[in-house]
Amino acid sequence: MAVADDIALIKRQEEVLVFAAFDEAVAFKIGSAIRDRALAENLPVIVEIRTFDRPLFYAAMPGSNASNPDWARRKINVVKRFLRSTYRMVLEQQRPDRTFKVGEGLDISDYVLAGGGFPVTVKGAGVIGVIAVSGLPERQDHGVVVDALCDHLGVERRGLALPLEAE
Repeated sequence: MAVADDIALIKRQEEVLVFAAFDEAVAFKIGSAIRDRALAENLPVIVEIRTFDRPLFYAAMPGSNASNPDWARRKINVVKRFLRSTYRMVLEQQRPDRTFKVGEGLDISDYVLAGGGFPVTVKGAGVIGVIAVSGLPERQDHGVVVDALCDHLGVERRGLALPLEAE
């Protein structure tokens, strides 16, 4: 699939995967589902779910490492700044060094171009938070979040999933 096709599909994910309401209970349910999948499939990830004012869920799986929370934090900052998924930003920016252009004024210690951060969007309110996964190749980090959102929102995964590709 061409990059432009991936970007178009991610934009569709962002349009479709919208909540009627989002609170601590929803964050816990989604975070727990990601955690359960990670344990079942031995995925060495961390998952963090937060609104822009506070954390709501965090879990670290066996095999994750000390850098994963920092990667998640920087992904969260990107979603907060641009209100879109971090993998979409990776594909749009096409910067192999994982940094934003100098003119953006975004320090690499706080912002990173890496997939796995997805906006929490509430109908009528807009983007209010982020779900971040870190520990797998970025396309897979992104896919874990999208799968969990599809399952929670009752949306068919097959219609929104990016095809798996070698990184």
